[in-house]
Amino acid sequence: MKKFIALMTAAMLSMTMLAGCGGNGEEPAEEGQTALGEAMETPVDIGIIQLTEHPALDNAREGFIEALAEAGYNDGDKVNIEVQNAQGDQSNLQTISQKFVSDGKDLILAIATPAAQAIAAETKDIPILVTAVTDPAAAGLCDSNEVPGGNLSGTSDLTPVEEQIDLLTKILPDAKKITVMYCSGEDNSAIQADMAENAAKDRGLEVVRKTVTSTNDVAQVTESVIGTCDAVYIPTDNVLASSMPLVSSITNPAGLPVIVGEQGMLEGGGLASVTISYSDLGRTTGEMAVKIIEGADISTMPIGYAPNPDLMINTDTVEELGVTIPADIEASAVKVTTTANAAE
Repeated sequence: MKKFIALMTAAMLSMTMLAGCGGNGEEPAEEGQTALGEAMETPVDIGIIQLTEHPALDNAREGFIEALAEAGYNDGDKVNIEVQNAQGDQSNLQTISQKFVSDGKDLILAIATPAAQAIAAETKDIPILVTAVTDPAAAGLCDSNEVPGGNLSGTSDLTPVEEQIDLLTKILPDAKKITVMYCSGEDNSAIQADMAENAAKDRGLEVVRKTVTSTNDVAQVTESVIGTCDAVYIPTDNVLASSMPLVSSITNPAGLPVIVGEQGMLEGGGLASVTISYSDLGRTTGEMAVKIIEGADISTMPIGYAPNPDLMINTDTVEELGVTIPADIEASAVKVTTTANAAE
């Protein structure tokens, strides 16, 4: 149950008395409504709703929990954290969201845009922090990214799309046609696809879009791209991130380079990226949670962004494709390899 029920009940009684004595006529707060600008009593019940499992989202979750612990809010002590993973299923997102609201969580973290949209539809009272959401305002989650204005704030994983397209042109200077591949059901992916197409066209590249609807058609769509373009660009898309080992098992043997949106996809077999740190992104969100627990008003907390991105290349994929990496990129890039799970 909410720790503020007693407080809010008293507030409701006070407002009722004022109304009876010629008060301002405003409606009293609903029972269980969270006082968004008041310090929370501990332990604080935190629910984490995650769209699916893949390294980027997992790292964001762990970074969030680490930031809480570093501020003295350890799970099982000053906070109780419940993690629920929807396994990419929309109905699971709705069920988890309804459960968190029914349970009276004090604070909710939503990881990825569909998770954020699901929980935002269920409550306007409980503070919601989001992460791994490209553009919260464009996704209809808040009034603006500068002043959210409601019960939701958090961090954006907007990646440096133009820099990623620049990287593609530097590594593959002879490329003339690229495919931008993403999931049609993810708002964050569509935003990045638009950005990538505009950036690529500005650099004289022909662009074709290919979309998947779920993990079930990833192999078919990927196979349809082979032989039709010089390179593939995949943004920070949750469906394709979780399927990246499958994608690279098709593209790499065919000699088709794939530039990706983040490190986990790179370790899944992509060629190169300019990527943010999802662990750092989660930590930033956790620091915001600490402020809310201690009394900050979430409605005035602007959406945060990741700090400096890193240039990365996958040396296993470079060798498999036989690509020559320019010397300046080779010298400055962080080197990663394909993870064991991705290689299987």
